[in-house]
Amino acid sequence: MIAPRFDPFTSALDLAAKIRSGELSPLEALEGALERIERLNPALNAVVWRDDAASRAEAEALRKRIADGEDAGPFAGVPTLVKDLTKARGQPATFGSAGASGCVSEHDELVVAAMRRGGFVLCGRSNTPEFGSLPVTENSRYGITRNPWDVARSPGGSSGGSAAAVASGMVPVAHGNDGAGSIRIPASCCGLVGLKPSRWRVPSTVPGWLGMSVEGALCRTVADAAAVLDCLSRPNLLAWEQAPAPERPFATEVGADPGPLRVALLTTSALGVEVEASCRAGVEDAGRLLEELGHHVDVLDHDVLDTSAMGPFLDVVSSSYGAFEGVDWDRVEPQSKAWRAAGRGVDALALVSSLQALRRATPPVVERWGRDFDVLVTPTIPVEPPLAGEVLAEAHAEPGTPPLAAFVMVAFTVASNVTGQPAVSLPLSQAPSGLPVGVQLVGAPWGEAALLRLAAQLEAAAPWADREPPLALAETGT
Repeated sequence: MIAPRFDPFTSALDLAAKIRSGELSPLEALEGALERIERLNPALNAVVWRDDAASRAEAEALRKRIADGEDAGPFAGVPTLVKDLTKARGQPATFGSAGASGCVSEHDELVVAAMRRGGFVLCGRSNTPEFGSLPVTENSRYGITRNPWDVARSPGGSSGGSAAAVASGMVPVAHGNDGAGSIRIPASCCGLVGLKPSRWRVPSTVPGWLGMSVEGALCRTVADAAAVLDCLSRPNLLAWEQAPAPERPFATEVGADPGPLRVALLTTSALGVEVEASCRAGVEDAGRLLEELGHHVDVLDHDVLDTSAMGPFLDVVSSSYGAFEGVDWDRVEPQSKAWRAAGRGVDALALVSSLQALRRATPPVVERWGRDFDVLVTPTIPVEPPLAGEVLAEAHAEPGTPPLAAFVMVAFTVASNVTGQPAVSLPLSQAPSGLPVGVQLVGAPWGEAALLRLAAQLEAAAPWADREPPLALAETGT
């Protein structure tokens, strides 16, 4: 039975507090999430796998632990989703591919183990493009995921299934990972907070794309993003690399004074990508708000991205295609076959040379933080969400080259994956069309704390919590 007090748009922290207080049980929260998935998923295609019996058993176990006075984690009883690129014990990992075996995983990836320790109830898996290769969520195995703000549009990708689920109120937070913008892009498309942590901040057994990709989550609030980062980023001795420990929990940064900062605004991409008027206006509005809040704002006329790094970056990405296990490569999509063929052409010497080139290209970019400015503000993506299906069609039509639409969408996000810096997309703006427009804040190395302080200040000055997508409003009858 669904609890009448269940609010599908409450924050993860508020839902966890209601469960701790006994106002809701973990099972009531789960049933509320499952009921919304049942109603909304046919229109959105955000969730591609469920095991309701196992989820209910998890929720019941958490209820007993809470009743016994045990500390079951800061998010005990909060339902969530795991992106279908990441292994979770008892769940199939298909990587969004018709060529994957779909075998049930025997072990958790470290980020999933951290989610379990935090008390999350893993109630399903979210859709992703095949092998996470596109900034939209479309594949031949499960089909197209759609945006709850406009079902004719994409929710972005590659964590678009998670973003569509959170934005539509299926779950308050969902797992994602980010190799060239895959958390921030869907956050922008769906009106969410999408924090890409620093490289190594969230431990991984084998980091995606040789460290270019990081683990994180899609959330509705900055407070949720900070608390989830605390949950996911605890040091793990099984990981080879670890980020420096923060001075204090990230959750305590929310509401702390960021102090006066030097902010650089950028709406010009080194990749030569045109920025749509609504996306440019979002950055300009953010700049005016930052000035009102007491920060010093300047406009950059040149991008910080070193375009010479793109070739080595693509070598790393394509070389990683051999890492997927149990795949029948005769059944994968054309663009994935092309990426894998390109990767097989990168020998060990070329791969080492590419990694060295990326390391050489990084310091001249990173040293600008603290020297020229403290925070960089850009569009998250330079265009509004594309029509659903068009990027995958373009990828299939020309599988030997990255689709132009995908190239455009990562123009402002990929740089921080190369440098390893933290970055966050905030839903500060809306286009005249009504679609969300994300603004990206990029922080200094290991600078999540300062980034979260500034993000929370912006959220307090220009709140977005009352915005709900048309599909969710129609389904709730409001």
